[in-house]
Amino acid sequence: MQHETEASLVGHEYEVEVGPVAHGGHCVARTEAGRVLFVRHALPGERVVARVTEGESTSRFLRADAVRVLDASKDRVEAPCPFSGPGKCGGCDWQHAKPGAQRRLKSEVITEQLMRLAGLTPEEAGWDGTVVPADGDKLPAGEVPAWRTRVQYAVDAEGHAGLRKHRSHDVEVIDRCLIAAPGVTELGIEKREWPQMASVEAIAASGSGDRQVILTPKPGGRLPIVELDKPVSVLRIGEKDKQVHPVHGRAFVRERADGRTYRVGEGGFWQVHPQAADMLVKAVMQGLMPRKGDMALDLYCGVGLFAGALAERIGDKGAVLGIESGKRAVEDARHNLKDLERVRIEQGKVEQVLPRTRIEEADIIVLDPPRAGAGKQTVRHLASLGARRIAYVACDPAALARDLKYFAEEGYKPVKLRAFDFFPMTHHVECVAILKPVAKEA
Repeated sequence: MQHETEASLVGHEYEVEVGPVAHGGHCVARTEAGRVLFVRHALPGERVVARVTEGESTSRFLRADAVRVLDASKDRVEAPCPFSGPGKCGGCDWQHAKPGAQRRLKSEVITEQLMRLAGLTPEEAGWDGTVVPADGDKLPAGEVPAWRTRVQYAVDAEGHAGLRKHRSHDVEVIDRCLIAAPGVTELGIEKREWPQMASVEAIAASGSGDRQVILTPKPGGRLPIVELDKPVSVLRIGEKDKQVHPVHGRAFVRERADGRTYRVGEGGFWQVHPQAADMLVKAVMQGLMPRKGDMALDLYCGVGLFAGALAERIGDKGAVLGIESGKRAVEDARHNLKDLERVRIEQGKVEQVLPRTRIEEADIIVLDPPRAGAGKQTVRHLASLGARRIAYVACDPAALARDLKYFAEEGYKPVKLRAFDFFPMTHHVECVAILKPVAKEA
């Protein structure tokens, strides 16, 4: 047999014992020859036949799907969604796991990332090891919480709406997404054809009845007349400028959190789970314990969720500075908080704007960085401000753990960490870490 230096192994099958869960919605297994497989649609402890979906004979690891389960875990259930499974929709990672097992898997991932990247045990991070479901999400096995208030549908060559397959541009055409919130489902996106469109994003605000679709035409594509089952505003992504342009209706949706209404413009960021904004504000405020007269920072502030909550609690003698890079989000934040004179919002990247502000101290800080985390330079600057408490909101446990290590080098350690399951059926998890300077613990 001719030996090739780099032969594709896609389609090869291996019978393997499935090992621990890894960050990213898969488990780790090894072939008899010791080659590492990242296996989706499997659970720890199972024996499965894994079919390679990505990788070559020279690859450091292979990606694979469990196509046959020979010895099933007690945590396994039949996937409630007909579009979930090997080679199908890539949106959900854990449809085949009981809800409690999903949260345990997420707990194991956080534990592993904290130890590997920050050198912290759960106890040292101030975490009890639990991943808390949102109110109303505790459902029996086989039932799926309908939580996703924003769904990005891909459109296939025939104009049918669906969702992308895992690590692929291929579209799995669907007739319904089980995790989509009722406000998205009731629009009926899947029942219509979307000729000349590349994607259709549906947004159903949980704080109001506002509904929005954002259309991305294929190159040269013309917008269809949008007639859906519910009133909806329509926006489009410009082919040349990639900006969002209103077509008809409002350019924003209204969301509610912590007793305030927030305008979120043109597909801007808001927590996807209906309960997430309120639960995160509560966790952050309990952790920071704002006092009257505090000087507070809200970094990566979006449309002003935490800045608004802080301003309500620090009183007229306090001050809040929010920093956000998105131009539209800054406009929304300024609009949302215009009744609060003690709030100022600056536009730009945190690492560039914060040094320019010449702020030398702050009492409390909240940061909610993008998936990549804040990074060493920003962490070092924040630690130099001498805040008595810092709240770090993280959508990626690896980025959180890396930044916690940087904070430790600058004299800050976590005293409380909480984890929330705002993304049931997927591998994503949200964490809130509260940090204090080591010297001030007495």
